[in-house]
Amino acid sequence: MSIQRISLGTVGALAAGAIVAAGVSSSTVLSLLTQAIVYAVFATGVGLLLRQNGRASFGHALFFGCSGYAVGIMLQLKLMPAEAAIAVTLAGMAVIAFAMGLVIVRVPGIAFGMLTLAIGQMFYVTASRARGLTGGADGMNVEWPATLFGVAQSQLLKPATMFLVCWATLVGVLLLLTLLLRSRFGSITEAVRDNEERARFIGIRTLVPRAAVYALSATVAGLAGVLSALNTGFVSPENLHWSLSGVALMMVVVGGYKALWGPALGAVVYFLAKDILGDYANHWMAIFGVALITVIVFSPTGIAGVLERLVKRKGATPIAKAPAGH
Repeated sequence: MSIQRISLGTVGALAAGAIVAAGVSSSTVLSLLTQAIVYAVFATGVGLLLRQNGRASFGHALFFGCSGYAVGIMLQLKLMPAEAAIAVTLAGMAVIAFAMGLVIVRVPGIAFGMLTLAIGQMFYVTASRARGLTGGADGMNVEWPATLFGVAQSQLLKPATMFLVCWATLVGVLLLLTLLLRSRFGSITEAVRDNEERARFIGIRTLVPRAAVYALSATVAGLAGVLSALNTGFVSPENLHWSLSGVALMMVVVGGYKALWGPALGAVVYFLAKDILGDYANHWMAIFGVALITVIVFSPTGIAGVLERLVKRKGATPIAKAPAGH
């Protein structure tokens, strides 16, 4: 994919978001779409780890929830402006996740997933019991200032504006990740993922690239947590629970992690299915579970894989047969 095509795709995606924001008049629908986009960013972070490291994390809700708490606590204590609090939070998530990654990426396979689950649940329990700092099980309100990045809060929190902010963030994240993974960093991490022993044999130090992918994935998840805190003005221990990480993994599997945009698509499909099926069935998760199994069995590359195959098939031109005797 050329830089020109990437640029055109980015402009087209931003234009599509603007059309949706202008064309949807229902605040309820826009709020649902905004929530879906927030989780699309989260799922993109989880999918990035699976795509580049080949590891599934059951504890990425740790970064999603902690980012919201970190911003909320700094604003509550009036330590710094909101813009600085967001920057410090995301930078802190990257550094902490990289340090964690240097340790936990050494653990292979299912043990890695269980270790991330254990670490995430430890922070969940801590947030639930630290009532004086986090509000405990009741959660805490995030006291956003009247103006954020030069935009009045009354304007920023309008459904259409909030949707555009989250959509532009998702497009920006996908653009930056696409450019990064097209660089030497992407080639190195893919080599390490495919055959770590061979990568070591040709002189690649595999630990740092794996930890860097983990940190990058955690930072994207943390960004989603900040967007969620901005959208709802609230954060609770449920934002740290392992079940949230499990839902994100379902989004990744349904959308397909081979394509960078697959997890985001899976998040949108998940929320639309939740809204539509929830109106007709009390046990909509069972129906979605059947759909998940179907995707895993018949299309391991997810919905994104199916769409890519259809586009390639449509774009393929049949080769004309030469006349007999030539």
